[in-house]
Amino acid sequence: MPGLADLLSRPAKWPRVALTAAVFTFLDVLDVLLCLVYAVLDAFLEESPVACYCHRTHGAEEDSGVSDTLYVRRSAFRDALLALIRTVGVRRRTTNASPDKARSPRWSDCGCARCLVWRSSGGGRLHFVVGKEEPTPTKGAGAATTGSERGPEDDAIFIHGFTSSSSFWAQTVFPELAAAANRRLLAVDLLGFGDSPKPANCAYTLRDHVEAIERSLIDPLGLTSFHLVSHSMGCTVAIALAARNPARVKSITLVAPPYFLPCEEKASQVALSRLAERKLWPPLVFGTAVMSWYEHIGRTVCFVICKNHRVWEWLIRILTRKRGVDFVVRDLTRHTHHSAWNTMHNVICGGAGVQDRNLEVLAAAGVPVRVVHGDGDQVVPVECSSRHLKSKLPRAELRLLGGRDHRTVVFGREKEFAEELRVFWSGCENREAVVMDGCVRA
Repeated sequence: MPGLADLLSRPAKWPRVALTAAVFTFLDVLDVLLCLVYAVLDAFLEESPVACYCHRTHGAEEDSGVSDTLYVRRSAFRDALLALIRTVGVRRRTTNASPDKARSPRWSDCGCARCLVWRSSGGGRLHFVVGKEEPTPTKGAGAATTGSERGPEDDAIFIHGFTSSSSFWAQTVFPELAAAANRRLLAVDLLGFGDSPKPANCAYTLRDHVEAIERSLIDPLGLTSFHLVSHSMGCTVAIALAARNPARVKSITLVAPPYFLPCEEKASQVALSRLAERKLWPPLVFGTAVMSWYEHIGRTVCFVICKNHRVWEWLIRILTRKRGVDFVVRDLTRHTHHSAWNTMHNVICGGAGVQDRNLEVLAAAGVPVRVVHGDGDQVVPVECSSRHLKSKLPRAELRLLGGRDHRTVVFGREKEFAEELRVFWSGCENREAVVMDGCVRA
């Protein structure tokens, strides 16, 4: 929100600022009331209810990858309401309880067969889609291709963004790449999304996501050399994965990466305030702010939409007169509130605190980096790439696309995007061949 000096110099802003303050104050009150409602319902419906972050303190989890934004995203008015509630003795049955025995799914999550498919796959491994030269991609959790079926080129791991799935890549770029690529294309469903496991006893930290990819893809498939392609939040995961495996990563492509240069404010707080700014307009920004700042309102939205996704999908099919539902719409419901809420804060916000260290590892290892961003992106500001990331990695290849937003930076230009990947990968592999001949890596 604007500072006091700015407001005094521009009186025309006063009504808008007053309306914004009123709306978010109302949401503060509503979220506190919903906190009480869920406290009662969880106590009756769950054997081991886990306290929400309204009643936890940051300290014991400080070094475990849990973001401080889960605890300090509150307003003074909200804190006063919570203090009043605690004063009169209204509290949850458990506080700071371990989620080890938490029921998954929770009563407010969907329990249909599709949403629980991960429980029958066993092993807790992530689901991923494999695209090869064959025109039809092979799906499966733990699906693999033997060495004799593969060509000489390096594999490529594709990582989706927030509230998305492997379909983001498998149904857009894979068909364009598979026809000419003599390599495995691996699109993974991140932990808590798509058809991958959604455990309730997980904090969904950046480390959790990276280790899940290593445990599900890199180690079982014996990937010793691969490219990384990522979008939005997936860029944070990809950078951390590459920093843990710099010798294996041949290149990394970052599409709309949420990165901000260090400043006096804590990195996690910068990420939250910039990516989920408390504004009423545009609607996309307002919706992001509501889902990022208000734990219980977000849980209610997930309860109404995600738990009842089959009803909404049926209505969409009726209204559109189509047999299926677009994968973009379907992916919006393929998570639990617990997985989405914790991933938002612990990866997007908490992960911001380790971005610089991870990028320094990539720079030191000489991993080729390519950055793609649309100048019409309302979710992740284009300066994240054009100014912040480019300043951190001056040798990174940067491509800014005019008139493209957070999704159309890929959607609608799949063929062009695939061709750009081929050229970039080929250049990286050629440089690697030169290095093996004794030359210094560029």
